[in-house]
Amino acid sequence: MNFLQAIGSGFRNYATFSGRAMRSEYWYFALFIVIAGLVAQILDVYLFPLHVFIRGVGPLGTLSTLALFLPSLAVAVRRLHDIDRTGWWSLLYLTIVGTLWLLYWACKRGTSSVNRFGPDPMPVAARESTHR
Repeated sequence: MNFLQAIGSGFRNYATFSGRAMRSEYWYFALFIVIAGLVAQILDVYLFPLHVFIRGVGPLGTLSTLALFLPSLAVAVRRLHDIDRTGWWSLLYLTIVGTLWLLYWACKRGTSSVNRFGPDPMPVAARESTHR
């Protein structure tokens, strides 16, 4: 899955907490969130400098955070499903050690067959090329 496909999948499955997400989908969507946040912050500084100076955060940054929270949570839960973990593990983001543990899990290869959350999202040809 490439960058644009991952963004499309993230928004198509805006609030879908079932199914599985490949590593590429998760990481490309995370990259998109970082880029969108940086762009929003830069625009806030130029368009609303006084507001950002007084409050420390601008309206565009706040709106982008609110708009991207649910799809980012959904793709994180689907990524946990890919390694056969329940989405409730995402509550570990509330702790520092838990965030590191979830980062480790996000880097792990997903189960290569059907698990309790659904079929493997990676096409067979792509899976065979990564095992070489």
